[in-house]
Amino acid sequence: MLAKKIHNMADYRAIFMLSAYGFAIVIASFLFLYIGRWLDEMFNTSPMFMVGLFFLAVFTCIGRLYQEAWLRKKGF
Repeated sequence: MLAKKIHNMADYRAIFMLSAYGFAIVIASFLFLYIGRWLDEMFNTSPMFMVGLFFLAVFTCIGRLYQEAWLRKKGF
């Protein structure tokens, strides 16, 4: 009974970690979009910084998620 309960808690922890990374991707995307738009208005370069920083945020967050999943798979 206790082993089943611990297994269920591990499932909830994995779901929580995925939702936390989803939240981080959304927050980083909007933050970098805002900063990019601000830089575009300052330097008069319409969508360059906004698009570049958006993709930087998304790829960095996904790369970090992949790195953590890889480490968990190996057992570190």
